[in-house]
Amino acid sequence: MFEEIAAQAKTAVSELLDAAKLNAGDMLVVGCSSSEIGGHDIGSSSNVEIANAVFGAIYPILKEKGIYLAAQCCEHLNRALIIEKEAALKNGLEIVNVVPQPKAGGSFASAAYANFEHPVAVEHVSAQAGMDIGDTLIGMHLQRVAVPVRLSVRKIGEANLTCARTRPKFIGGERAHYDETLK
Repeated sequence: MFEEIAAQAKTAVSELLDAAKLNAGDMLVVGCSSSEIGGHDIGSSSNVEIANAVFGAIYPILKEKGIYLAAQCCEHLNRALIIEKEAALKNGLEIVNVVPQPKAGGSFASAAYANFEHPVAVEHVSAQAGMDIGDTLIGMHLQRVAVPVRLSVRKIGEANLTCARTRPKFIGGERAHYDETLK
């Protein structure tokens, strides 16, 4: 079961990175309900092993590409995010004091906190792409113009998977010309 979940997560993040065309230093926000992956209602059955399987599949790929992972906590921590301290400092983000737990923050955020080199919590990010595993509502942590990304993977375990990339706003009206590489 855990191998299949890890394989689904790895495929999904790889496809999303291909579609989003992120650069080193960009940020990917991930909201992950281990309860939903396991076939339960969100927040009802936090599962550390499932969270570790997803984290273990996603994080090495992001780290290799120099992309920061922002692990969204659950509603009990107001959907704060766990990120590397380096990412917080680079992006001028205010660090807040909380350590996620499986039942207060979520198993995925707890896995990030346990495995990051220098984990910190922040209340907001403005990520360039995101993965929402289990309807965790990551939209508040994406840049303003989010574009849905359809992947071959529609679920991780039993959880719905929704992904997005962002792009700069188009401004200027009908006479404006746009940089096609920014779409």
